[in-house]
Amino acid sequence: QVQLTESGGGSVQAGDSLKLSCTVSGVPFRSVGLAWFRQSPGNEREFVAAIAHYGGELWYHDSVKGRFTISKDSAKDILYLQMNNLKPEDTGLYYCAKLSTYATNGGFGTSNVRFWGQGTQVSVSS
Repeated sequence: QVQLTESGGGSVQAGDSLKLSCTVSGVPFRSVGLAWFRQSPGNEREFVAAIAHYGGELWYHDSVKGRFTISKDSAKDILYLQMNNLKPEDTGLYYCAKLSTYATNGGFGTSNVRFWGQGTQVSVSS
């Protein structure tokens, strides 16, 4: 059974940093593509960043490029999201996701996702 467990969220001020973690179990870590999505109240869940199971191909939403970094530790089966220079618009519930398909143009959506974690809250105040 696939399980994705996020941690590392919190309440910070604009300009601060946070590092999210997602522990993955129940699936061969090296064979899965993984991603981060987020959702704020009243809005649809949106793509943030993804990492391919092969090589080092990465994708980012334009709004986080240059500020967020997705990475993984295959020895520990953990996915990370380093978030720097946080902005109030980054506020939301952040979800770890196991991808079922890749969007080669980077336009990932919820239809690319097979499994979701429960989410970890990130709140950024101005």
